[in-house]
Amino acid sequence: MTASRVLVLNCGSSSLKYQLLDMADRSRLAVGLVERIGEEGSRLVHEPLTGPRAEGGKRETPAPIADHADALRAVAAELAADGTGLDSPDLAAVGHRVVHGGTRFTRPTVIDDEVLAEIRALIPLAPLHNPANVTGIEVARSLRADLPQVAVFDTAFHATIPEYAARYAIDAATADKYAIRRYGFHGTSHAYVSRATAALLGRPVEDVNVIVLHLGNGASASAVRGGVCVETSMGLTPLEGLVMGTRSGDLDPAVVFHLARVGGLSVDEIDSLLNKKSGLLGMCGDNDMREVLRRAGEGDEAASLAFSAYVHRLKKYIGAYSAVLGRVDAVAFTAGVGENAPQVREAALEGLAELGLVLDPQANAARSPRPRLVSADGARVAVAVVPTDEELEIATQAYALVTETP
Repeated sequence: MTASRVLVLNCGSSSLKYQLLDMADRSRLAVGLVERIGEEGSRLVHEPLTGPRAEGGKRETPAPIADHADALRAVAAELAADGTGLDSPDLAAVGHRVVHGGTRFTRPTVIDDEVLAEIRALIPLAPLHNPANVTGIEVARSLRADLPQVAVFDTAFHATIPEYAARYAIDAATADKYAIRRYGFHGTSHAYVSRATAALLGRPVEDVNVIVLHLGNGASASAVRGGVCVETSMGLTPLEGLVMGTRSGDLDPAVVFHLARVGGLSVDEIDSLLNKKSGLLGMCGDNDMREVLRRAGEGDEAASLAFSAYVHRLKKYIGAYSAVLGRVDAVAFTAGVGENAPQVREAALEGLAELGLVLDPQANAARSPRPRLVSADGARVAVAVVPTDEELEIATQAYALVTETP
């Protein structure tokens, strides 16, 4: 019997999210999270979804977890107790989320020493993410050296963007020297949702043009023509584009110079300001859209302004990407805000009937965990709400790579 299971690892600086999936039927066998790695109060939350231990539900294990090696060993122990451990012959691969692949990695890649060295060399492009991704890879390889380890890159889906869209209009030699270009992020989500939207419409992915709006604490938009990404809102880093929970999104670059020259802020202080203290948080003090909506509903002016700025930026990108695509078949909302905030969908599409975008208010207000259409009957452009599944996308890509015929 062919091994069909994939363990998906998503390593953050102080956390490790994981899922074990069986690609024979695309089912989840276990999910979990290790948080506060290397800090006080570290803990592992594990949930078996199959087998005799599944009836017990989630299990929380507070324990000192010094580093990612300790974390992965603790995960391996929980999986082993479920009968699905890392030594299982049913395990076909470990799939690793890697945030930045630069121009070198444009598809899922089996990791060897050379690949790992190149991922490490990309750390300057993603200093907050790639170091943790590298650590997760190193630890997993040490525990199962014989098992294929596959890197799936957030940037890969956007590698198809035309050169004229990927290039910034700066000195070409400088751009080349420092690898400055548009890379885009949330690629696994945009890939999954664009395909799922085509399936929801009952059409081949090659025939569908879709604008994907991934709206979480981080937020990004993409224009996907026939399954191929042709434009995306995030750039060299995840800072560019939409208004986000704590990130500013689009900004006049001279703001940086002004803050340095007039405000006396250091580069690190400006970096922290734009990435961690801006967006909704910077405008009204809350980065949770639920709280922003609650306050706006009570007449809070700062929250109302933040919400209006958020929606205004969304409208601009929907209009711009409609022009880029020429023909739009669907607009798909996904991620925490996109899936669960009907007020955001309503406000973002208000006044866009001339673009063919008309909501069905009742369908938009209804809650469901399943992909669904919320556009009005007869609307020229479908509006979809599609729950994203980045772990399934990573597992799918990893499994396809390790089982493909040479």
